[in-house]
Amino acid sequence: MLGSTHGTLTTDSRRARAIACGERSGPAVHGRPAQAGDLDVSGRPLHAEVPDLERFFRPRSVAVIGASDTEGRPRTGITRQLADWAGRVGARLYPVHPNRPSVLGLPCCPSVADLPEQVDLAVVLVGDPLPVIEELAEAKARFAVVFASGFAETGPEGEAAQRRLAAAVEGSGMRLLGPNTNLNAFERFRDDLPGPAIALITQSGHQGRPVFALQELGIRLSHWAPTGNEADLETADFLSWFAEQPEVGAIACYLEGLKDGRSFLLAADRAARRGVPVVAVKVGRTATGARTAASHTGKLTGADAVVDAALRQYGVIRVDGLDELQDTAALLARARPPRADGVAVYSISGGTGAHVADLATAAGLRLPVLSEAKQAELHQWIPAYLSVANPVDNGGHPVGDERGRKIIDALLDDPEVGVLICPVTGPFPPLSDRLVRDLVDAAERSDKLVCVVWGSPVGTEPAYREVLLGSSRVATFRTVGNCLTAVRAHLAHHRFATGYRSPFDDAPRIPSPSYRKAQALMQPGRQLSEHAAKTLLRAYGIRVPREQLVTSAAAAVRAAGPVGYPVVMKASGARIAHKTELGLVKIGLTSASQVRDAYRELTDIARHEGVALDGVLVCQMVEHGVEMVVGVTHDDLFGPTVTVGLGGVLVEVLRDTAVGIPPFGEEQARDMLAGLRGRALLEGVRGRPPADLDALVEVVLRVQRMALELGDDLAELDINPLMVLPRGHGAVALDALAVCR
Repeated sequence: MLGSTHGTLTTDSRRARAIACGERSGPAVHGRPAQAGDLDVSGRPLHAEVPDLERFFRPRSVAVIGASDTEGRPRTGITRQLADWAGRVGARLYPVHPNRPSVLGLPCCPSVADLPEQVDLAVVLVGDPLPVIEELAEAKARFAVVFASGFAETGPEGEAAQRRLAAAVEGSGMRLLGPNTNLNAFERFRDDLPGPAIALITQSGHQGRPVFALQELGIRLSHWAPTGNEADLETADFLSWFAEQPEVGAIACYLEGLKDGRSFLLAADRAARRGVPVVAVKVGRTATGARTAASHTGKLTGADAVVDAALRQYGVIRVDGLDELQDTAALLARARPPRADGVAVYSISGGTGAHVADLATAAGLRLPVLSEAKQAELHQWIPAYLSVANPVDNGGHPVGDERGRKIIDALLDDPEVGVLICPVTGPFPPLSDRLVRDLVDAAERSDKLVCVVWGSPVGTEPAYREVLLGSSRVATFRTVGNCLTAVRAHLAHHRFATGYRSPFDDAPRIPSPSYRKAQALMQPGRQLSEHAAKTLLRAYGIRVPREQLVTSAAAAVRAAGPVGYPVVMKASGARIAHKTELGLVKIGLTSASQVRDAYRELTDIARHEGVALDGVLVCQMVEHGVEMVVGVTHDDLFGPTVTVGLGGVLVEVLRDTAVGIPPFGEEQARDMLAGLRGRALLEGVRGRPPADLDALVEVVLRVQRMALELGDDLAELDINPLMVLPRGHGAVALDALAVCR
């Protein structure tokens, strides 16, 4: 029912994608890596500025302001810990106190002004840190740490005090950690552990303890950044710097809130570019969690659906519990890239194997059926009545002799298998002891991942404490759930990292010609009428139905002919949000008399409801497609966001939507659609043809270009429904709502 003159989206899809991703004429900047100083079309940075934190973690000189060695005083314990830490990193320590000649046997400086050198790090222990921070900034200290609480986490007065603290360091060259932080950065880290390390970022020191304790299980930890209230230094700063450190194999984060969403995404992008996995617990999934997080750190928590989408878009692996954070970060830090994504489950119990296989499949892992040749090979050592298709059940007895190792080697040699998971539900010496020894030995010669779930509640068995934990090649877990979560994250991370292309590299730097057209249509502080909103869409090349705006019944009849019967008639006005509920939409009109009567009825209803109209739209009737919704909203943390999902009435009933954070490209747009529960409707169900997925992707990309260029000027955009027609026929915005800021 659609004329070819309205089909530009499908006939020129390559151009549409180029426009959406930022291609332009003039000096070439499209497609090159974003560099320091690059700004996108809305003036936001495209490159993460990485602070030099080397002298924070390994300073040459440390000043302790308010140092004490009086027994029983809290400051004394802190001073001693800092003195010990300074000794370990080889730093000179300068106690500062106005009334003490010495502290811990070291000469004491009466004030910051009396420090004998420009210090790398100053730790402030006094109750009112602001005057001291001002003195340190003047003295050109490189870093300062403020432990004191009572700032943004306490309410408006505390927020004002924190702003004064931030202002004291702004532009000084000194960087500030805190306030409301702790001593975690100055813990004693084990230096006898091999392999890549975990770097830890937390906004609550206590929540990092389980990850720190991984050192007792042989997992190396290199740094711990307790960011506190983030008056200056924030999570993004440490994330960017940790991603550059050669010893860091993974970054683990406990996040209560984000100071700035854009900075965090730029930091996550830097980690993604370098292939460094980031695993995060982000609290605030529920309203209760969000309120608690805000009261603790005084930050915005953001709408959780948007946070979840932002993390996923940049490859940050979100987990729910601290135990998952430990296990997933440990695996990602140490495991080699997978050779295949197939998972084999091997056990000495058929029941155990079947249970784990069910859970693995439910977790989205692929358990390939082993080839007939491989099964025949395994049956050399495993009785024929046992299943070896995957999961593999050995029946128990082969574990006790040389057959056990041969079975493991055969599984690891299968090209379909990239991960071997062996659940040991409980110790059963000597079989379990021989089994884990064979697994460790096999892992040493293989480049594939071997995971063991040691299910004993005791955890003191030598097979676990000495053999499994003594291996740097076997990943050992205490629960099946954590094992599967970590393996899924491991495989997903490497799929993501292998094909990662930074969206910031293709982000538009200057406005498009569409922007200049759109600017003339914007009405600050007002909602646009449907007609004006569709004109805005047309400016960005988004297809709308043939339609005319009329102001009389006679004009409506004249318009219906060129538009083409049957027609739809709708009241158009700046203050109309829900036309259907008010009876302001008439569909399927097939004659001049029906059009004339509909015009009069629509204007009568509007007059009765007190709704001002700019006219009545006579629209082409578009049918036989999938109704979708595409929109733009603003998130407090991340700015403009693009939403796509099932449209029409389904958007409110099913809430099946996906969110993208601009900038993003075609691949990310397709990933958004792939995550919809109702994706099957686009693929064609019950004899219906597949929908034009390419056209839908183009609309999403054009909308995100609009969101980037119009920025804060566009408070809200809602295209609902966007009718996605059968493949090759495009997509049409049947209705639109736009609100200007």
